[in-house]
Amino acid sequence: MTDQSKVALAFSGGLDTTVCVPLLEEEYDHDEVIGVTVDVGQPESEFEEAAETAEALDLEHYVVDAKDAFAEQCLDAVKANATYQGYPLGTALARPVIAEAILEVAEDEDCDAITHGCTGKGNDQLRFEAVWRDSDLEVIAPVRELGLTREWEMEYADQKDLPVEGGNEGDWSIDTNLWSRSVEGDDLENPGYVPPEDIYEWTETPGQKEIETIEITFEEGKPVAIDSQEMPAVQLIEYLNDLAGSHGIGRTDMMEDRMLGLKVRENYEHPAATTLLNAHEALEGLVLTEEERAFKKQVDQQWAEKAYEGLLSAPLVDALDGFVDTTQEKVTGTVTVKFEGGQARPVGRESDYAVYSESAASFNTESVDGIAQSDATGVAKYHGFQSRLANEVTANAEAKKAELLTDGSGESEE
Repeated sequence: MTDQSKVALAFSGGLDTTVCVPLLEEEYDHDEVIGVTVDVGQPESEFEEAAETAEALDLEHYVVDAKDAFAEQCLDAVKANATYQGYPLGTALARPVIAEAILEVAEDEDCDAITHGCTGKGNDQLRFEAVWRDSDLEVIAPVRELGLTREWEMEYADQKDLPVEGGNEGDWSIDTNLWSRSVEGDDLENPGYVPPEDIYEWTETPGQKEIETIEITFEEGKPVAIDSQEMPAVQLIEYLNDLAGSHGIGRTDMMEDRMLGLKVRENYEHPAATTLLNAHEALEGLVLTEEERAFKKQVDQQWAEKAYEGLLSAPLVDALDGFVDTTQEKVTGTVTVKFEGGQARPVGRESDYAVYSESAASFNTESVDGIAQSDATGVAKYHGFQSRLANEVTANAEAKKAELLTDGSGESEE
């Protein structure tokens, strides 16, 4: 430890990170703590809270705008159809972006260490540290290393007169970014508990609004316009969150398997993500061959697994990206999406790269490119031939066996 040691803290102004400030001084002997808050699309109230708490703690506080970088990460996830156990990844995509931004500040400020307030039971500790442990800085995790509980933290905050409100977020633990909003904790930890409507903030009750359709334009796998109006990534995502959310689209209530093997109850809202992923997959269905789509499902699953782990910098992902990017060269066109009953359904798609011939597929045409309906007769004869042969062989063998059992030598005595 140097004579004057400095540590950078991932700072939200909530209970966990607030108690970390004095603990880093008392338990880890750091002389100076700086707080770093990274903007990936949280509500403005969270930045106000972080700033007020930092001021009350006399904490040097940095705010880094990473919305654009995060939005591009989200659109990369669209190209890979990235979902984990059925829901669009959000928090998992944000954590490495946040970690990189904090690390940059820590290195610029000549910090000796870098720290987070994550629990030892969650995924975020792993996602942050996967980035930080690639640096020369000491990594500290007070909540995990000291075995802290929220009850202990609240008592400690009260003793130290720290500027926190008990629990900080009411009944639920909420994480919000540009791409998704997660709600967990308290009664939601009971898998049988039916959550009240007020846990949702981004999505209205489904079915309350009139049916609406929009057209989404994609260029090389990335959405670039809504109803022909071009938008940068952040604006496009925010627009769709509002619009699709007003139709109740993008709710997930699930039992999720974390990296440490724990099964947890999670509730998510992700209106824009749901809409874009559905539209993108529909466009891929038009422009990619059957073989490309089948293999890409495997690639997409691997990509999503690494994203969930916070390991998109892994060499494997570079290889996966190579395949994804090649396929996306043809994923250019438009998709019409209908918002109805809490669903975002693709109902039309167009592309110059469509692997589709209307005349070939139509029931109203006899022949196309020299191929006639009657040419399928030979295919129909061979289709299922091996299965039919296997069934016939089995039936003959069983008949022969039965015959042997009933002849003179094999007849059983009564």
